[in-house]
Amino acid sequence: MAKRIDVSGLTAYYGTHKAIEDISMTVEPRSVTAFIGPSGCGKSTFLRTLNRMHEVTPGGRVEGKVMLDDENLYGAGVDPVSVRRTVGMVFQRPNPFPTMSIFENVAAGLKLNGSYKKSELEGIVEKSLKGANLWNEVKDRLNKPGAGLSGGQQQRLCIARAIAVEPDVLLMDEPCSALDPISTLAIEDLIGELKERFTIVIVTHNMQQAARVSDRTAFFNLAGVGQPGKLIEIDETERIFSNPSVQATEDYISGRFG
Repeated sequence: MAKRIDVSGLTAYYGTHKAIEDISMTVEPRSVTAFIGPSGCGKSTFLRTLNRMHEVTPGGRVEGKVMLDDENLYGAGVDPVSVRRTVGMVFQRPNPFPTMSIFENVAAGLKLNGSYKKSELEGIVEKSLKGANLWNEVKDRLNKPGAGLSGGQQQRLCIARAIAVEPDVLLMDEPCSALDPISTLAIEDLIGELKERFTIVIVTHNMQQAARVSDRTAFFNLAGVGQPGKLIEIDETERIFSNPSVQATEDYISGRFG
């Protein structure tokens, strides 16, 4: 299922403002790639270009290519909705559908995408909740509102919802920033398990988290105020944190700015 991402020459705009410029990178299948860098340097914007969420923003547009294996996600005739099914997303704040039960939250994407027998839905919901390490905590209250769960449980519910439709890639935009340390650890452990099935890309402000969960790390930065964000370097995580090849990366990691 997991697929390789190849980005080449990607520039993203908000109206006339260039948010990120000329980004090229490869994300290997069944791996975790972390994006780090100071606030406002375009990490989340770039993440959103990988499943065409960026163009949902008024004035949002992209130049360049995002290849998922051999398909250009921005190719002529490619349906953005099908892209978002293939490249799932987990947001910064847990966002379960407030009027839906735990079961309905996980099944929501499945019901949009096709017709399933009740028994099939039940099987997929159970598998997805197990995949998100949430099943044992909620199996006796599947008909209770998803919004009634704790913050950490809600985020794992959103992960269950994202993986229920069997995407090839899972994008995570600071998935732990609103969570307590114990919930954060649970999500980090979960990321380690999910990479056996999915290609995962995570934006994080927590450099220790990037060091813990990722195989490769990409450092983004701004050339100056009002300038677009750029990819400064991407490498094996261990090398980025121990021996980066660009001085700005070392300065950021060592806390000299950012």
